[in-house]
Order: sequence, then C-alpha cells, then structure tokens
Amino acid sequence: MGTTKKRKLRVKKKNFTIFVVFIMFLCFSLYELGFVIVKLITTPKEVETEEKTPKKEKKSSTDDNKLKQLNNVDQKVKYFRKDNIDRYINYKKKNSNLDDIQIVKDVNMNLDLTPYEDKFKALNIGKNTILVNKYYYLDKDYEPDNLEPISKVYALSGMKLVSEAKEAFEEMAKDASKEDLEIIAMSSYRSYDYQIDLYNRYKRQDGIEKADSYSGRPGHSEHQTGLAVDVYDGELNYTEFEQTKEFDWMQEHAHEYGFILRFPKEKENETGYIYESWHYRYVGKKIAKYIKENNISLEEYIATQ
Repeated sequence: MGTTKKRKLRVKKKNFTIFVVFIMFLCFSLYELGFVIVKLITTPKEVETEEKTPKKEKKSSTDDNKLKQLNNVDQKVKYFRKDNIDRYINYKKKNSNLDDIQIVKDVNMNLDLTPYEDKFKALNIGKNTILVNKYYYLDKDYEPDNLEPISKVYALSGMKLVSEAKEAFEEMAKDASKEDLEIIAMSSYRSYDYQIDLYNRYKRQDGIEKADSYSGRPGHSEHQTGLAVDVYDGELNYTEFEQTKEFDWMQEHAHEYGFILRFPKEKENETGYIYESWHYRYVGKKIAKYIKENNISLEEYIATQ
C-alpha cells in the first residue's frame, strides 16, 4: 500500500508540474499574441502619420510659393488677408503694372470682382463704418432703429438721419450759419422701396450704364443706412454745390463733425460712383479725421484695417 501511494503521489506531482508548465506557456503565448495584435493595430497609424507629414509640408510649401509670387507682401502690410491669396495672384496677373501693396488694397476692396454680380451682406451693420456699395448690400427690410428727423431749420421737410449723425449734422449746420453760410439737407435716409422708384426713374431717363454711375441700385444705396446726406445751399441746384462757399467751408470743417465727402474726385474706381460734391457720409470724428488726412475713400479705409 505504501509503495502504491508513493507512486500515485509522484504521478500527481508530475501532472501538477506539467499543468504549471502548460499554464506558463499559455500565458506567454497570449502575451506574444497580444503584442502582435497591438503592433498590427498601431503600425497603420504610424504609417498614416508618416504619410500625413509630407502633406502638411506640401501645403506649407504651396503657401510659401504663393507668397513669393507676391514678394512676401504679407510681411509688409497688416491688412494682408490669407483667404484672398489666390485672388491676389489672379488680380496681379491681370494688373502687372501695379505693385503688390496696391494689389492687396484693390482686392480687399473687391475690385477684382464684378459689381452687383459678386455681392455680399453689408459690412459693419449697425456701426458708423457700415459699408454699402456695388459689392455690399442691405436687405430690403433693413431700416435703422434710431432714425430721427433733422430740424427744419437745417433741412427740407421729412429728412431723417440716425440720431448720432443727425445731432452732428445739426451742430455742423448751426456753426456754418454763424458765418452766414447755409447748409441744408435735401436728401437723407431712403427706404429700399423709395430707392426702387428713384433708381428706375434715373434708368429710364439716362439708361442703366449712366444711372449706375451716380445712383445706387435698391439695397446698394448707403442712403438706406441713415448715415448719408445730400446737401445744398438753398439757392443753387445741389449738383452745383462745389461752386458755393458752403462747399469750401465743408471741405475744411466737415471732418470735425464726423462727416466725409463720400465720393471724392479721382476715387471713382474705388467707390464705384462719379464725384459728388454734395454727398456726405457720417463715420464719426476720429475716422473722418483719418480719412481726410490720408486723402482716402471709405473703401480704402475699411480695406486697410
């Protein structure tokens, strides 16, 4: 019996040893399998990352090449707009006589686009710097919520401006009157519907090409902003305002009240309109002073900010 027990005990130990060895081998095999699986999973990601890196370098290289075509003008002016880079290059190809800084200004003013066809919502809506022209428009239901009537002492009946502009205009007209000058508002805020009738009348009268040179199409007239005003001296026709002493006075002082001559001489290409000695626009004293001192249009000012 003792011999049999010993034999069984040896068999059990042997079996236990085999079992332990098997478990160890199984664990090692699972560890190796797990390692292989992890490697298979991570390897494509590493490859993908390696493949992406050249693409980033390629994109950066493309941008660098484009900037070289513009002589790295982005380092010369703060108003370089990266989103416009392809437009800058295309515009330069068509206007090789212009320097790169002028290229940037012109494209920022949308001069590479087609008036009335390529158009966007007005810039800076609700601010004194709101921009409305042949590229920027106002919706037909747009109306400033703070329009106020201009005193009849300084305006024809029914004239309105945004409150801040109205107060500035009255102050300007009052100060001019102290020098025996009469500055009268004869056209100010116009609704979208009013502009439809006015523009169509001009179009019937002069044809669409000429009408577009001096009148904004509905939605594209800055009179709808409530910040623009046409003036005259109470005697001569408003189109002859340049011949008056009032005009000379406004040329010297209008900016002190926050007004600019909106469509100056030699700026027709930028503003889209012929020179109008009678059309003034409120932008606020600081900006009006800057525009006057630098002899630029509102379009230029906004394009270079």
